[in-house]
Amino acid sequence: MVKKIFCLFWFLLVLVVLPAAEARVYLDINTPTFVQIPIVLSKWKGADTTPPGLPLKIYEILANDLTLSGFFKVIDFNRLPNPLKGKTGIPTTVSLAEWGPSGGEILLVGETAWKPGDPVVKIKFHLFDLVEQKHMVGKQYEGIPQALRKMVHRVADEVVLQLTGEQGVHNTKIAFANGRGEGKEICVCDFDGAEMKQITHNQSINLSPAWSPDGKKIVFTSYLRRNPDLYVMDPDGQSFRRLTSYSGLNAAPAWSPDGKKISLMMGMTGKSDIYTIDADGNNPKRLTTGHGNEASPTWSPDGRQIAFVSDRSGSPQIYIMGTDGSNVRRLTFEGGYNTTPSWSPKGDRIAYCGRVEGRYEIFTIGIDGTGLQRLTSNAGNNESPYWSPDGRYLAFSSTRSGGSKIFTMNANGLNQRPLTSAKGGESSPAWSRRLE
Repeated sequence: MVKKIFCLFWFLLVLVVLPAAEARVYLDINTPTFVQIPIVLSKWKGADTTPPGLPLKIYEILANDLTLSGFFKVIDFNRLPNPLKGKTGIPTTVSLAEWGPSGGEILLVGETAWKPGDPVVKIKFHLFDLVEQKHMVGKQYEGIPQALRKMVHRVADEVVLQLTGEQGVHNTKIAFANGRGEGKEICVCDFDGAEMKQITHNQSINLSPAWSPDGKKIVFTSYLRRNPDLYVMDPDGQSFRRLTSYSGLNAAPAWSPDGKKISLMMGMTGKSDIYTIDADGNNPKRLTTGHGNEASPTWSPDGRQIAFVSDRSGSPQIYIMGTDGSNVRRLTFEGGYNTTPSWSPKGDRIAYCGRVEGRYEIFTIGIDGTGLQRLTSNAGNNESPYWSPDGRYLAFSSTRSGGSKIFTMNANGLNQRPLTSAKGGESSPAWSRRLE
């Protein structure tokens, strides 16, 4: 019985009230700027047995999710005209005209049912188009109370899907290194910065986490045994083990898209070069053989190319090569110091950190070297960009508020905000795939 209840964490029931229709694309996510759409989030209804604080908690999580997405201007129910302010429940398409004075183009309504002590909480939502006066989608999720945030994130993901044609990334996680005393530990949090957990506790220096493509493992560099070696563990910190122990540097790991290989920078020859190893840590293969130092590999989404940093031209620049080390070409020519590339999941752009007038800023560039775009400006040092799995957002570290903190932003540089409320010491963000 306990096992059956636990399985509800993964949402045993997803009820689609209406047949799924082709998503109407209101927002063009490929344009340089986003035009936010006003969405009314009505007061969330609670069933008779539901504690009054639960609908409010769901409402707060959902409103924050939609705001963080950058796609929406959320109209809170407290800002609605009096006849609509306290209105709850699922309206009929006939009564949608009542919501005209709300100022919104989309209406999101919902309700929840849970009795304290019950093993299952139910969340139901419906989405309406107030312009065309029609119902768009309705679903219900069920799960254990501990899975509440995950269920609400699913609602937000569905809203983004219906209004953009592509699912959101609210059910993703971000791993990063976080200063703890004299060391650094690996931490993981949700897309919105909530539920932050420290998953290493070795009081050493742990750096550069990277998620496996299936989201089930995190590989990172640690000085636990004094040499910078690669370690791997589960996202909860379990199954911790050393992956490589080759002499010299073993750092900046990146999984191949198929999960079979890991690229990294290694120092077995006295300088840093780009290598690949099998996912079990064996079979190291050197890819770069030039006289410069190479670092920070990142895979193309099709697994056929690797971008990396090299100072072979005299200063750090971004280069691209085949996964066998062939066909090396220089990508960046503007700026004298460009590092930490990250290849977009869409395959068309590479984000990186470049130095401008003594500060580090985030840029993106097309893989053919055109379309250079600066995303940050005059707000501390901004480094280590990392794409979200849908290519809509970037995570990065910034010192704009004092200590180094993880920030997120839209891929066009808008909507920059800190991920957590921590005081600082955060670096090297890595974004997971969508986690079901």
